[in-house]
Amino acid sequence: MADEKLPKGGHVAVIGLGRFGGAVAESLLELGFEVLGIDSDPRIVQDWSDRLIQVAEADSTDEDALRQLGVHEFGRAVVGIGTNLETSVLTVLTLAEIGVPEIWAKATSVKHGKILSSVGADHVVFPEWDMGERAAHLLTGRMLDYIEFDDGFAIAKVRAPRGAAGRTLADLALRTRWGVTVVGTKRPGEDFVYARPETVIPENAVLIVAGDTAKVESYAAEN
Repeated sequence: MADEKLPKGGHVAVIGLGRFGGAVAESLLELGFEVLGIDSDPRIVQDWSDRLIQVAEADSTDEDALRQLGVHEFGRAVVGIGTNLETSVLTVLTLAEIGVPEIWAKATSVKHGKILSSVGADHVVFPEWDMGERAAHLLTGRMLDYIEFDDGFAIAKVRAPRGAAGRTLADLALRTRWGVTVVGTKRPGEDFVYARPETVIPENAVLIVAGDTAKVESYAAEN
């Protein structure tokens, strides 16, 4: 374990390296970020010692411990603690008190999420709820992929409507008929094509559509 502090910018502190925090850390590494990992379990710290530039065993509710690790110098921190609600809340509060500008936190319930927001979390993530909702949409067989945002906006990957091949997006007029915007088209094994009115829908294509959640769901259910 290195003792030097990591500067903010392309570095993120991930506190709690369980399933959620570990997945976030792995993804950040793949995206080219350097990650400071913190966990109170020495076995987990040991498991991550060969994957992260810096990993530390520490009490994340201890302001002095976080300062010694340089967490107050980071632009972003992720709190992946979910099983111990008190530790989760106190960790977010401590991060806010030491001045971390952007705090992401995992919540296990709506009430937990509200508490996290009230003590300083800028972004609250509900991984179990989000994955369950996404799975429900995909299980219908209509959508190939689906992301819903907090403000009633959704993006979905759906199969092109029957009879669409060879026609342009202007001809299909999906925005007029369904209230959804086609962002792009894609065929298996080929590059993504940004949508324009004159874009011709190829055979076996999928469409990336965006818009009001209810309208995206309605469109996907009927096509």
